[in-house]
Order: sequence, then C-alpha cells, then structure tokens
Amino acid sequence: MRDFPPEVDASDSPPTANPSRFLGQMAAEQAGVLAWTSALLVAWQVPSVVSPWLLGRAIDTGVIDRDMWATLGWAGLLLLAILIGAAGGILQHTMVVRSWLIALYATQKRVGRTAGRLGHVLGRRVPTGEVLSVSSSDSDTFGATLEVLARLIGSLVAFGLVCALMFTTSPLLATVVLLVSPLMLAASLPVLRPLSRAQRAERTQNAELTSQATDIVAGLRILRGIGGEATFGANYRTQSQRVRFLGAAVATWQGVVEAISVLLSGALLVLLVWLGTHELAAGRLTVGQLISFVGYALYMLFPLQTFFDFAQKWIAGRVAAAKSATLFAQPSPWRPTGRPVSAHPTLRDAASGVVVEPGRFLGVVSADPDAAAALVDRLGRYLPAGAPSEEEEDVDELTGRARRRALAARATRRDEIARADAERAAQAWGVTADGLDLADADFASLRERILVSDTSSMLFAGTLQEAVDPWGTHTRAEAEAALVAACAEDVFEALPGGWQGRIDERGRGLSGGQRQRVVLARALVADADVLCLVEPTSAVDAHTEARIAPRLAAHRQGRTTVVTTVSPLVLHAVDEVALLVDGREVARGTHTDLWQRDDYRRIVARGEEGDDD
Repeated sequence: MRDFPPEVDASDSPPTANPSRFLGQMAAEQAGVLAWTSALLVAWQVPSVVSPWLLGRAIDTGVIDRDMWATLGWAGLLLLAILIGAAGGILQHTMVVRSWLIALYATQKRVGRTAGRLGHVLGRRVPTGEVLSVSSSDSDTFGATLEVLARLIGSLVAFGLVCALMFTTSPLLATVVLLVSPLMLAASLPVLRPLSRAQRAERTQNAELTSQATDIVAGLRILRGIGGEATFGANYRTQSQRVRFLGAAVATWQGVVEAISVLLSGALLVLLVWLGTHELAAGRLTVGQLISFVGYALYMLFPLQTFFDFAQKWIAGRVAAAKSATLFAQPSPWRPTGRPVSAHPTLRDAASGVVVEPGRFLGVVSADPDAAAALVDRLGRYLPAGAPSEEEEDVDELTGRARRRALAARATRRDEIARADAERAAQAWGVTADGLDLADADFASLRERILVSDTSSMLFAGTLQEAVDPWGTHTRAEAEAALVAACAEDVFEALPGGWQGRIDERGRGLSGGQRQRVVLARALVADADVLCLVEPTSAVDAHTEARIAPRLAAHRQGRTTVVTTVSPLVLHAVDEVALLVDGREVARGTHTDLWQRDDYRRIVARGEEGDDD
C-alpha cells in the first residue's frame, strides 16, 4: 500500500503509445492498491453472495423443521456476513478514493514534468487546451477507469463464488447463467463503437474549448481595448454549444448501453425465476433453495452491470490515454549530457559580437526589439520562436481511410516539428561560456547558471511568498530584499495577509505594473550567476521606474546582468551599454557617452515617447 501523495516514477512518460497498454502500465503502478480494493470489494459483497445461501439453509433446516436453534444459528451467520460486508464497504470506499487520487496525482505530475522537460517548445508541439485537458479531465478519467477495473476484478471473484454455490444446488440453473451472461455482454458490443467515437469527438472539442477560454482570459484586457470581446465571446459560445451537443450524444449512447444492461439483466432474472419455479414443482429444488436462487439472480444484476460499466469507462480511458500518450511521448530536443557551465562565465555571442563580462551590468539597446530579444534567447539557449501548435482538425468524425490519413498527417506534422527542434539544438549554438559552446553544455547546469526573465513570464495562483520564492529555498530576508529591489512593497502592503496574501492565477488581481514587479522580484531572488532581463520596466510609470533603476543596479552589483531596454532611467544605472544595429554590436560605452550618437539618441528618444504615450 502506498501513501498519498504517491511516489510516481514520472521521469518521462509510460513508454508506449498503445492506449490499452498505457492504462495497463498505470494499473501496474498501483497494483497493490488495486489488489486491496478488489479484495475489500469481495468482502463488501459477502452478504450479497452468501446471504441467499444462508437464508435458504435457515428456511430448509430451521423454519420448515421448526428448529429454533438452527434458525438462530443461520441467522447469526447471516448477521456476521452483514457485519463483514459493512466493514469491507467502508474500507473499500477508502481504497477507491486512494486509487482515484493516485491516478489523478500521477497524471498531473507527469504533465508537470513533461512541461518542465520540454520547456518553451511545448507550445509548438501540443495545443495549450490539450495540455490542460490532460491535466484536468483526463486525470479524472484515469481515476474512474482504475476504480471500475478494481470493481470488475472483485465482481469476477464474487461472480465465481455465486456460480460455485449455484452448481452445488442446481447445475441446470448455474449452466444457464454461465451460458447467458457472455451472450448478454456480446449484445452490447455493437453499441460500444459509436460510443467510443462520440467520446473521442467530445474530448477533442472540449480541449479546443479549453484553449479558447485560456486565450480569452489571457488577452481579456487587450480584447476590451480593441473591441474584440464580443467576437471572441461569440466564438466561445459557438464552440461551447458544439461541446454540449457532443456531450448529449455521448450521454445518449451511454443511456443505450445502460438500457441494454437493465433489459438483459432483468430478462436473466425472469428466466432464472421461471426455471427455478419449474424445478421446485418437479421436486428437484426445496423452498429454501428456490429462495436462494432468487437471491442469486438478484445479485447477478450487480456484476453484470459492473461489466457494462467497465466497458464504458474503459473506452473513455482509452480515449484519454491516446491523448495523454501523445503529450508524454514528445521528445526533448536537448541532449541529456554535456559539460557543466562554470560559475560566473564570460559569454560571447558570435551572431551579434556581444561579450558579457562577469560581474558587469550590461544594457542592450537595439532599433529592432526582436534583435535584442533574439540575443537574450541565444544567451539562455532558447530555440528560435516558432509558430504555436494549432488546434488540430477534428478527425473523430472521419471514418475508415480518411481518418487514417488524417491521423498519419497529424503524426507527421508533429514529427517534423520535433525533428526540426532536435536538429537546431544539436548544431553549434554560437554562444560560448568561457569557451564552451552552449550546445555542448549540460542543460540543467545551464539553466542553473543563466536565468532569463522576459515579458511573457507568468505568475501562478498562490501566496505572495510562493510567487516570489516558488521553491521556498531562500530566507525571508532574501525575499524581502528582492521585493524591495523590484519596488514591489506596495503589493505586499495591498494584499491582506502580507506574505501569505493570495494572488490569483496569472496575477489577475494585480495591475500590469504590479505583476511585472513581482516577476522581477522572483527573478532577483533566484540570484543566478547571469541574469537576463527583457524590458523589466515596460509596464510601470516613470516615477516607479526611476526608483527601480538604482535599486536594481545596487542589488545586482558585482553579479553579471544583461537588460534589454530603451529606458534612459535604467540605461543610466547600468555599467555599460551595447548598441545593436541590424543585430550587430556597433558601439559600447556608458549611457552618457552613447548619447552623443544620433542613432542611439533616436532609439532612446523614441522609447521615451512611447513611455509618455
């Protein structure tokens, strides 16, 4: 048995893309929990399994013979069976919840590790909505699938016990049950295929709906500013109705399966009672044995309905497993080994000619903001920005050859993206750290030495302390020093609870400037050997920027820092400024020295005009 949270080996994904094997591996990871759940379910079923037999014996040997002690003895055994069933039911429910949580937690942990392993390339491999759906809805589906799997195993054991009891009483009726039960399950097979197709379609469209919701929330302020809120809202409503329609289709097919289950189970019950009555009339059954068979027939409804329920949940689990396996199987473009990056390295970028000296605060000014951003991406060894993964076309409505072609095209497109990333990552990077090309550097060591904080950095839901120090590895004094350096004291004062005050997902309760300053504080508290900041004051007013600039320089004094900006307040505080023209460094000096150049002055003046606007 394993305590929660479970120890999940999520170094990578389960090494298979086959949905059934994927589910099998998840079941194997918690085999002990599933075994306990199945055993306790059998204990829970003890009253239902043995009560008909005990009741029949009590009638035949006690009530009919008017033997009070025999009646009390069988009644005592029946009470004992009920107590065992009650205890088993309580413990079985506890294990079911445990199994469900383990499956949910393991999936979310794999999603987190996959996102960490792929980093910034994840968005171009898998749509955002797909990632969110795997972490939320699919993880819950896996819990439901494993729960019904344990219930199926326990039901099979209990079913076998009931059949054994029936054979000891009436081989004829037991044979009827064993012959009819598989036929009843086979009768539902034609319905399972359209059910599977409907679940795949609903799952795909729901992921697209999640992506739309994510995009709307992320860009809500911009949408309101340009008047596009109504258009995106209408698109969301349209997609929501599509998901609703597909959900109704799934529910319809599930209702058909349930109807078949109830109809056929009821037919079996009627058949057993009819045969049992004739056996009683022929003298081959006693009254107690007939009553026992009626009890057996009533109990048979539970395992048979469990089999039908398993068929539905297994189909849903396979759909979720296919989607999850696609995410988890995405290969990382980075080589797993390499030489570690030395502490406080000197960085040289061949493409721009920029040299970052250790212990210096370097400002980078460029007429083309993309050139400055590309320089920082190279210093941090980030692959060039590519187009984000588009929402994939819906292939679940296709059948036969058309569906196979669409799936093959989808797989080919993903393979091409992964191959292009791997090829670029394997090439000489063009940036060296003390002579070591970053392509040959150990990736973990690189991320530890060089930290990049850009305008796309996000805040997660949690406390202010967690936002500033996510790993909890720094002291309160260090976190406070970073918060002061980022001029974010007002966030601390405005939040009820101070450090324990809650921040919403993406920092939605904060202004744009507050959010940017908290992100800056988080970058500062990490205290990386090389810190690269992209436009760290673009969302704050000039007064706040004038306070941040000297604090930032003082906080990073003696440590390597690169900042891309056109703010004269920040540029005045740095040690030196590199001017880029067409992506190449053409001049270097202090802000005062470079101000004498017309090209530099035009760029910075344009930045001042943008700030005033």
